[in-house]
This record gives sequence, structure tokens and C-alpha cells, in this order.
Amino acid sequence: MSNKIKKLWKSLGPGLVTGASDDEPSAIATYSIAGAKFGYSMLWVALFSLPLMVTIQEMSARIGRISNKGLAGNMKKHYPKWVMITIAVLIVGANTINIGADMSGMAQAVAMIAPLPEKLTAIAITLLILGSILIFPYQKIFTVFKWLALTLFAYVFASFTVHQDWPKVFYHLFVPNIVFNKEYLVILIAFMGTTLSPYLFFWQANQEVEEKIIEQCKPGHICRLRPSTPEEMRAMDKDTRIGMSFSNLITFFIITLTAATLFRSGITNIETLRDAAEALRPLAGNYAYSLFAIGILSSGFLAIPVLAGSAAYVIAEVFGWTEGFNKSFMKAKEFYIIIIASTVIGLAIPLLGFHPIKALFYTSLLYAVISPILIIMVLHMANNRKIMGNYVNSKRLNWFGYITFWIMSICSILIFFLF
Repeated sequence: MSNKIKKLWKSLGPGLVTGASDDEPSAIATYSIAGAKFGYSMLWVALFSLPLMVTIQEMSARIGRISNKGLAGNMKKHYPKWVMITIAVLIVGANTINIGADMSGMAQAVAMIAPLPEKLTAIAITLLILGSILIFPYQKIFTVFKWLALTLFAYVFASFTVHQDWPKVFYHLFVPNIVFNKEYLVILIAFMGTTLSPYLFFWQANQEVEEKIIEQCKPGHICRLRPSTPEEMRAMDKDTRIGMSFSNLITFFIITLTAATLFRSGITNIETLRDAAEALRPLAGNYAYSLFAIGILSSGFLAIPVLAGSAAYVIAEVFGWTEGFNKSFMKAKEFYIIIIASTVIGLAIPLLGFHPIKALFYTSLLYAVISPILIIMVLHMANNRKIMGNYVNSKRLNWFGYITFWIMSICSILIFFLF
């Protein structure tokens, strides 16, 4: 690895992990459905949504870096109690459902590779994830998260194992093709909902605080965090942009893979993730099939701690409990108990036998419904001088922020007319 690549890899942090965790099993299911049903025609959404993602995540990261608090902590300090409670209920409830849906998808992915019972597999995955979080120190876990992010390149490799109509691919990437019927619009809304998942806003804000503590404080010592330098802010923005670009690059290749195989062969109805992978086997070979399964599994191992962690950050900040992965279980008991509880409650989805692909897809729709509320809160905080001081939003961030809010508001309203 050259020195430049090593330096870049070392500089990547919460932005990369946040971007990679956006491509979790519910997102993979949604993008696979989009590719199978509509071929390349939804590729434009991956490009269109990128500046929207970058804007919201950049604002969330800046709030964490400047205020030394997560989003929930700032809500508690600067906003009415009912706002904080409403947001906490929405994010924790949605995250718990998402954990269960992802767990179900991961259990199916294991079953694709080895003939193991899905319910027992889901329990084993839960124990493995929780054990890793409780046993290993933060920096080791974070390093694993970064390497797990790279496993998502499985979809890039798999996409190149099949024939692609590249002129058509790039045409649909740059030219929107919107079909005004219920099926297309529902999948489009789910696509936007999973791409702009609200749990990512909370996760990145808190991760920036954790990174700042690691940069400035010696382990086991209490220290007063100094303001971030302009250089540190630029590095954070760069990390965020790279992370979101990586996320949408993976989205692009998931769609091209399923479009070039399932859609082209007339397989447009995916009932399970296993159906999608099994359909790939005769069309693209065992290699693509295995890569598809590995991608689901590794993305789940990355996303579930992020989902449970962001829920724990919210509740811990609401109640003023000690929080953070950089603290041991004994120093942040409540924080880790919330992680355990949300993961175990989420486990009910695979154990009770809920339809996996539907659970994953409807999770994306749920995020589309609640995201406008959270986006407007992030916008308000990012323009609040009591929180941000001289680092309030630029005109660019506000323009893209409000565009994102109105687009997601339209998506949220449309859902109620489409169902």
C-alpha cells in the first residue's frame, strides 16, 4: 500500500463508516427490487441523491464537531421537551424494526452459503455482534467497521462478472426516467427513504464527538475539548463526501447487477433475498451468487451496531447517561444495555417469521415517512448560533438542505396516497 493510499485510509473515519452502513440489508433489498423491476431506469436516483446525502450528513457531522454533543443532546439543551421525546420515539422505533429486518436478511444470507436453520443463525449473529461490541475496545471495532466497508466492493466485482450495456447504463444514470404509476413511485420513495436513513444523522454526529475525544484526550483522563480547527473541519467534510460517494457507488453497482441479470431475464418479482441470489446463479454463476450473499452478511455486521448504537446515543443523551463506544461497559452501563435491548427486540422479526424482503422494503418506506421531521431539525440546529457559533450553515448547505427537506416531504405525503 503506497504512502498516499495509507494516508487517505487513515484519514477516513465516521464518514466512510456512515456511508457504508447506509448500504445495509434493507437498502440492498430495495436497490435489488429497483434493478429487478425497472432495470437501469432508476440509476439516476443514485446520482441525484448524492448531493442531498452529502449535505445532511455534513450538517450532522458539523453539529457534533462544533457542539461536542450529538443531535439528541442538542435537542435536549436547546429545544422543547416534546420535540426531543418525539424524535427519540421515532428514531428508536424505526431503528429497532430495521435491526430485525437486517437480522432476517443476514440469516438468509448465511443459509445461502451453508444449510443452517435461519432462526438459530439469527440468534448466533445477535450473540456475535453483541459479544464483539462488549469485548473489544472502540478503536478496534472502528477499524473492523472500516474493513467491513470494503467488503461491499463484492457488488462491484459481481457486477463486472455479467454483461452490461454500458451506453444504456450511463444514459439512465444522467437522464431521469420517471414512470407515474404506483409501483414505480413506491419503489422510488423507498429508494430515497433508505438512502437518506435518519439513523445516519444521529450516528455521524455522535461519532464525530467520539473521534474528537480520541484525538484530544488521553485514555482514562478527563479533558476539556478544544474547538476544532479549520483544517480538522475540512478533513471531516472530505471524509463525509468520500463516504457518501462510496455509498452511492455501491448502490449503482447493486442496481446494474440485478438489472443485467434479473430484469433482463424477466425475473422481476423478488420474494426473498435468497430468491434474488438464486436467480443470479444460473445467469452469472456461483461467483456472483456468493458475492451477493457475502455483501448482505458483511453489510449487516456493519449496520446493526450502527443502528443499535445510534438508538443508544439518542436515549442516553435524552436521559443524560454516560455514553460512547470509547467507554467500557462498567462506565456506560445504560448505553450498552440499550444496545443489547434494541438488538434483542429486533431479533423478534426473524424469530416470529415475518416476511424478510417485505420487512426490509417497508423499513425503507418507514424512513421516508419520518425523515422530513429529522431533516428540518438538523437544518434548524445547523443554523442555530447557540449551537454552531460562527459555523452556522453556508448558503450552499441551506439551499441543498431545504431542497432535501421538500423532496422528502413530498415522498412522505405521497406514501399515504399510494397505500
